[in-house]
Amino acid sequence: MKAVGFYIFFALNYVITLLPLRVLYLFSDLFFVLLYYFPSYRKKVVEANLRNAFPEKDIAELEIISRRFYRHLADLFVETLKVTHMSSREISRRFRFRDMTMIDRLYGEGREIVAVCSHYNNWEWMSSMPLFTRYTAMTIYKPLKNKYFDRLMCDLRSKYGVVASPMQSILREIIKRRRNGELTVTAFIADQTPPPDEHTYWTSFLNQETGFFSGPEKVAVKLDMPVIFVHIIKVRRGYYEVETSMISERPENEPPHAITERHVRKLEEIIREQPEFWLWSHRRWKHKRVTKND
Repeated sequence: MKAVGFYIFFALNYVITLLPLRVLYLFSDLFFVLLYYFPSYRKKVVEANLRNAFPEKDIAELEIISRRFYRHLADLFVETLKVTHMSSREISRRFRFRDMTMIDRLYGEGREIVAVCSHYNNWEWMSSMPLFTRYTAMTIYKPLKNKYFDRLMCDLRSKYGVVASPMQSILREIIKRRRNGELTVTAFIADQTPPPDEHTYWTSFLNQETGFFSGPEKVAVKLDMPVIFVHIIKVRRGYYEVETSMISERPENEPPHAITERHVRKLEEIIREQPEFWLWSHRRWKHKRVTKND
């Protein structure tokens, strides 16, 4: 049944995404209504996350953020699927980097990069990064439970040349490519929910004690890779720009957790400025810190 359902979805997606994005946004408008009202998608999760993150805001303010979030989520859905038929030229027009000077400089110096990203705005279109740089662009890939949709998403994310690697293999993959003379920029979606184990870094984030993966920092320190922060900005519907900033150029000189903490503070700042573009439907705070006395 899973296979049948997938192939029906695949066929519909293949045909529908032939339409221009401006037409697909009509589907997005309808999808927003379905997500938000009939029935609401993870409405309780979104409400709880917003309420805990912004205790200073009243119900009316939180409702505005919630509604804007669901509108953006609907757009994100059709934008992600549109990659099926989106040419390199079109995505380069809709998703671009404002300034590649820093990345070009690091490439000229022969240095590889760790890029910390987040579930903010359209992170899926970061798959177009190979179109903008001479680096071999890599991303950490967590397989989906449904093998059919897993294959679809892997194909979409690698369409423009991104190399996907499981977290447990990323060090070996970077080292292998380094030995082959390739320079890599590796994107980590660094705001996912980690397991509550000894490798998780805990800090205050959006008014809550929050666990973060320490993997990006560990990879950067171990392989001496500068760490940059990726900020995706929504210019208007269907158009995004990317700003990059340095978190640490010499990670081996940093005290423990300083790189992760700096990333967390940058992420918190952009979320507070425009909260509707973060993934509030994610169960980000489902784990609590486990202490030795528990």
